[in-house]
Order: sequence, then structure tokens, then C-alpha cells
Amino acid sequence: MAETDPQRTVTVRIEGRVQGVFYRAWAEKTARSLGLSGWVRNRRDGSVEAVFSGHAKVVATMLKRCHDGPPDAKVDDVRITDEGGSAPSGFKVLPTH
Repeated sequence: MAETDPQRTVTVRIEGRVQGVFYRAWAEKTARSLGLSGWVRNRRDGSVEAVFSGHAKVVATMLKRCHDGPPDAKVDDVRITDEGGSAPSGFKVLPTH
């Protein structure tokens, strides 16, 4: 990707059977492989929340992949809850919030 490609940062909520199926580990591995920055964490309501930051096209690719997730997940919804801002460098798993 060229340095002039637009950057995008999104916060997303992923709902469905997404806890107890290694969704966070899958998201971390997938985001890192795509070169994205951000984080992922479980929410107490049973959803997963994540921030993805990087080249806009790559963020779009990650959002598409989130609809499938790891093999045991059953994703009902991937919703952008916030757009903009920035994320720290690298990608990590955060504690449940």
C-alpha cells in the first residue's frame, strides 16, 4: 500500500456466539497478519469489541473477515460503533470490559 492511501480507524461490536470460541485470539492473529493496529476484548454482555486502525482498504478487509471469525464462532452482527481517532501501534488483547 502506498503511503498516500487513506487511513481509517473503527471501533466495532461483534455479536453472536463470539465468546469461548477463540474469537479474540483469531482477531489478534488476523489483524496482525494484515498489519493493523488496535485491540480486541470481550464485553460483559457477551459481545466482542475491537478497534482496527490502518489503511482503509485493509480495515475493510478485516471488517469482512469479522463476519466469519474463527471456525466455532457464529457471528450475528458486526456493527461500527465509532469511526475516527487513532490506535496505539501494534495489536493486543485487552481484559474484559
